[in-house]
Amino acid sequence: MKEAAPVLCPSSPLESGAILVGVVLKSGRIAYAADQLEMSEDFVASAKQSGAAEKMFRFASPCSRAGCRQWTGTRCSIVDEALEFNQQLSESGEMPECSIRAQCRWFAQTGPKACAVCPYIITDARPQLTISAEGQV
Repeated sequence: MKEAAPVLCPSSPLESGAILVGVVLKSGRIAYAADQLEMSEDFVASAKQSGAAEKMFRFASPCSRAGCRQWTGTRCSIVDEALEFNQQLSESGEMPECSIRAQCRWFAQTGPKACAVCPYIITDARPQLTISAEGQV
């Protein structure tokens, strides 16, 4: 019997085995990857040296449900909050090409509405710190 594909969190931190969802553009929106590309240990090591990879890319990993602080007990709160605060975004009927849609937690919860807000969700909003040669922030 074929094992069912895991439900994926479309906004997970970078780790080995994560799937590239897309690239963060200068505008802050996501340019989606056409194919599922699994992140190797070498990529993870290289990306972590250059800073917060989550500021440059969006990744997906298996949804950890109760292991995630965004889990309400029955669903992911991130997409629900994004939809609540962005009610002006409507489904146009056109959804971006997305390599994880069939496994996406947000799409499973809210359908095409998730696709309307997904490009605007930022995984890592922490400010990028710059450390001088003297070790000062």
